Amino acid sequence: MDFLIPGIWFLIFGIYIGSMIKIGLTGGIGSGKTTVAKIFELLGIPVYYADDAAKRIMNEDEELKTAIQNRFGKEAYDNEQLNRAYLSAKVFTDPFQLQLLNSLVHPATIRDAAKWLNEQKTPYAIKEAALIFESGSAELLDYVIGVYAPSQLRIKRTMERNHLDHNEVTQRMSKQLDENMKMKLCDFVIYNDEEHLLIPQVIELHQKLLSLSGQK
Repeated sequence: MDFLIPGIWFLIFGIYIGSMIKIGLTGGIGSGKTTVAKIFELLGIPVYYADDAAKRIMNEDEELKTAIQNRFGKEAYDNEQLNRAYLSAKVFTDPFQLQLLNSLVHPATIRDAAKWLNEQKTPYAIKEAALIFESGSAELLDYVIGVYAPSQLRIKRTMERNHLDHNEVTQRMSKQLDENMKMKLCDFVIYNDEEHLLIPQVIELHQKLLSLSGQK
């Protein structure tokens, strides 16, 4: 059977031979990117949630913990756990302090995500993060998906979900890259605007990504 080319064996036994592609999934606060990520997970695609990972890393990475305490004070941790209320009060009213915190946390999260992505065995895997372009992590990804929703809808969703007032939401939005600019930087855009059906868009993009990976 030596005359059979290797590709035939892969076709017979269904072994994946394509190169896994690394996908970013981003969108502004209230855009619904986590909802989109969950749909991809239902399709069998693993998703790395950067916000959840950052919270874990800030409690587990001793070097990062030391750096945060050096910059923001020992009160940043309480019983070895991140004091979120204290740190939030420090950074969310001060753009410089927020930028400083991000400069400490983003590199550690990017390293963790890169390691996770390299361990995946699926045709493609997704990193879900609000600040893919702002953090510089887009450079390590093959494609980026943007999730778009109009600003007023994003404000409404965030107010209802996080129990914030209108001013608090708009303040948070102002700290992120302009949504229209962000979508222009993306390779694909999914519209979560209550006018377009969401699931068909995700399924169609899933098929395209499988094709790009060489799986289809």
